[in-house]
Amino acid sequence: MYENIEDLLQSNNNLIPVRYSYADIKNMARGFKDKLGEGGYGTVYKAKLRSGHLVAIKMLGKFRANGQDFINEVATIGRIHHVNVVQLIGFCVEGSKRDLIYDFMPNGSLEKYFFSQQGVISLSCEKIFEIALGVARGIDYLHRGCDMQILHFDIKPHNILLDDTFIPKVSDFGLARLNPLDNSMVPMTAARGTIGYIAPELFYSVGKERSHIGKVTNEI
Repeated sequence: MYENIEDLLQSNNNLIPVRYSYADIKNMARGFKDKLGEGGYGTVYKAKLRSGHLVAIKMLGKFRANGQDFINEVATIGRIHHVNVVQLIGFCVEGSKRDLIYDFMPNGSLEKYFFSQQGVISLSCEKIFEIALGVARGIDYLHRGCDMQILHFDIKPHNILLDDTFIPKVSDFGLARLNPLDNSMVPMTAARGTIGYIAPELFYSVGKERSHIGKVTNEI
């Protein structure tokens, strides 16, 4: 896995994020004292760069697909910048350690405003509309605004982060795939994403071992 990741980093000179050592990561996170959340992907901690800029450090947990989740995030989000896509500031790959550093999003994920019962501030219809429009702009950029189409495959409220003014940012590119701009057909051997949010054409079985889905814009 480590060799696969190093090969990726050597072959991509246009990556914007900074590479940090694990010692730097630990120092920025003050020994990982401020945990923001935890899930199947790993754990997220609040941290601060030397400049004073607040960030979130996602420490990937279980190895998945030979480190493919880490490779997907760095290879896709590491080359782009858009107001509605979370910015990858840096990363760390050192032995078994794989960490991703993002801009800190003070208002958390959209999921807590839809499903939490802990007295979170409710969103107005106007704000929900603005968030939906921002998410659509982010996905449109991923599909048509880059040198390669970036297919996310896991759009859901949990993966939409909100900054201090509730501007939405598409995040978590662990399942993402790169696709040529002139290719409107994507080969699929299995469904990708979260049950309940997967597009019907991705899990509808036609009895074939290999099938193709239609236009990539059907993702949402």
